Amino acid sequence: MCSDRIMDIWGARTPHTKGNPWPERVDQFMLDGVGEADVDKWVRGACLLCSNGCGLEVAVRGGRMVGVRGRAEDRINHGRLGPKGLYGWQGEQRDRLTTPLIRQGGRLVETDWDTAMGKVVERSRSLLDSKGPLSHAFYSSGQLTIEEYYTLAVIGKGGIGTPHMDGNTRLCTATAAAAFQETFGSDGQPSSYTDIDHCDTVFLFGHNVAETQTVLWARMLDRLDAADPPRLVCVDPRRTKVAERATVHLPIRNGTNLALMNALVHELIAHGWVDTDYVEAHTVGFEQLDQQTRETTPEWAAEICGVPARDIRAAAEIFGSSDNVVSTCSMGFYQSHQATAAACQVNNIHLLRGMLGRPGAGILQMNGQPSAQNNREAGCGPALPGFRNWDNPDHVRDLAELWNVDPIVIPHWAAPTDSNAIFRYAEQGSIGFLWIVATNPAVSMPDLARIRRILSDEQCFVVVSDGYRTETTELADVVLPAALWAEKTGTFTNVDRTVHLQEQAVEPPGEARDDTRIFLDYARRMGLSDKDGRPLPSWDTPAQAFDAWKAASAGRPCDYTGLSYELLHEVGGIQWPCTSTAPQGTERLYVDGTFNTDPDACESFGHDLATGAPVGRAAYMAQRADGRAILKTTAYDPPFEEPDSTYPLRFTTGRTVYHWHTRTKTSRSPQLNTAAPAMWVELSEPDAEGLGISEGDIVRVTSRRGSIQAPARISHTREGVVFAPFHYGGSDTAANELTVTGWDPVSKQPEFKVAAVAVERIGPGQGPAPAPTTTASAPVRPLDHTTPK
Repeated sequence: MCSDRIMDIWGARTPHTKGNPWPERVDQFMLDGVGEADVDKWVRGACLLCSNGCGLEVAVRGGRMVGVRGRAEDRINHGRLGPKGLYGWQGEQRDRLTTPLIRQGGRLVETDWDTAMGKVVERSRSLLDSKGPLSHAFYSSGQLTIEEYYTLAVIGKGGIGTPHMDGNTRLCTATAAAAFQETFGSDGQPSSYTDIDHCDTVFLFGHNVAETQTVLWARMLDRLDAADPPRLVCVDPRRTKVAERATVHLPIRNGTNLALMNALVHELIAHGWVDTDYVEAHTVGFEQLDQQTRETTPEWAAEICGVPARDIRAAAEIFGSSDNVVSTCSMGFYQSHQATAAACQVNNIHLLRGMLGRPGAGILQMNGQPSAQNNREAGCGPALPGFRNWDNPDHVRDLAELWNVDPIVIPHWAAPTDSNAIFRYAEQGSIGFLWIVATNPAVSMPDLARIRRILSDEQCFVVVSDGYRTETTELADVVLPAALWAEKTGTFTNVDRTVHLQEQAVEPPGEARDDTRIFLDYARRMGLSDKDGRPLPSWDTPAQAFDAWKAASAGRPCDYTGLSYELLHEVGGIQWPCTSTAPQGTERLYVDGTFNTDPDACESFGHDLATGAPVGRAAYMAQRADGRAILKTTAYDPPFEEPDSTYPLRFTTGRTVYHWHTRTKTSRSPQLNTAAPAMWVELSEPDAEGLGISEGDIVRVTSRRGSIQAPARISHTREGVVFAPFHYGGSDTAANELTVTGWDPVSKQPEFKVAAVAVERIGPGQGPAPAPTTTASAPVRPLDHTTPK
């Protein structure tokens, strides 16, 4: 059982000392009036409401979900569940899409599947015949199963032949993939969550783990509360719950991450905190890295970052003097203009100290969404399946043989299209067919007024498949009702490469269908086929799709060939690669210091970190990496948009612990929605005093792109910084009305963390802001109540 996990977010502590296993603690929540004796069956799966991927079981009674409990034996959570995992599933049983919709006379009206799919196929076939595959684009999610991702990847890249495939993973996890490719040659997390149990130091770079991955923070708290706590360094402009436990908190100005990282590298080299034997044996590029950071002193970075030089030195000394460091990196670094360079420097500091491939020493470049890793692996986004290199003809031929298609069909003549370009091409009219799957770009993309115009204009036919009506479905030409989570069977992979099987617990509502079935229906109606005239994709069920994916992954870094539904059912989570030689999975990568940088094996030949220009095969080979990691960085540049006299404050966005993405699920959970029911914005106490703003006052926040209105929370954010959660829609409350259309040149991840804004008081509110008081949004001054609202 568990306590009220709205107020007690992380649950009871179970401290343990370094090197000992994390104790079990099983969390459970059942609907009122339902006991364990009332449950018809418990169905095994994993939580899909953050990127942690906690193993759980779903309680079913009378064909409906009535509760959940954690799996004690699961390697990710040892039985624990966070607030979203405990309560969020209730939202899947409310206000669902149950029938297809088509637009008639400017309105969405109900129809049948044949009519809806007929309209989709009619427009798709017409555009393919008249304009070719470049007229088509698919924009997917970080929340599908690998079976669904791979099915769509085969349709898009092997059947239609379009390079225009990406997902909202571009918004949350593209930099993680890019940084791994630049440093290690291919995607894939080097480390394991179990490294938290063995480390003596934790560095959190732009990662508010206490709210974004509550169970992982519970694991860290259990080490911090033990007799031998690790030292903790936190980089975040807000005083989060992580910052409150930190040995050193660096509340740097948002947008200055690379300046800080270059200074940390400078200090490691200047003080001799470098494992020279490891660097010489297992890396290339040290001389260039040394040269590029020789002048980036703590004093230099302090001026840019707005933190004391002594604190930068203290953080560097902690890293340089620790035996085993775990570093995590997340949205605070990724959603920025020099995201890949900053994330690569996180990789570099570990390489400089030889901190990889052993218990307690490693990197977790975090994901923002639960199965974002699967999107990257299966090739439903810009990558080719199995971490294959689109610029390597041998990789393309290998995939063509697997699919039995002509290699020329598979798009490899230029770099794959990112979502920023997809929406630009739709805006210009070259993309006339855009299928959006399980995501809500009308709230989550930057510069929302522009996105709404693109989705509304007649030049692009928009199909949306989702479980709910959202801000995006309301702009679509065809809406298809999709099954969610426990309404289907499939596999998910979390941040540390742990694969879980979610087994179908209940039937989807009404006429909703799982996405594998929807995609295959489209492929069959389109007549997609291989060279021998057989249907493409060749499978009909999720289980068959999983077997096909295993074949595609064979011999690649993300090898799934040793996995099966039966094994995952019994064991719970297992880390890839899982093969005949590693039947229990693989806890850590690069244990022997050999990386995926061989030119015949790598996923990418890399980029210039300043411009994003491709390195190319010849220049890549000239580095002679050949299995060694690549140390690289670039000079710091200011953000795209900095404060000025008209817009004097820095705006940044983020998450709150009680909501997920754009609230399509969590707003329908009574406990979660009550905890954070409406939009707010946060200001520092000095900024609020200067503007005459008190707690709860209604304020207008304005950027060069638009404005929003919301109650003000006077919080512990850094002076000069305005924070807003991005979950809430509406043209007058959505944070992304204000954000810029700009991105990192390598990962193409949008800049959500820096925009110049002005704030003005409009009038008094109706009491305190509707922001939680239990998290980083806690007020500076006590309120009249103590509930999180």
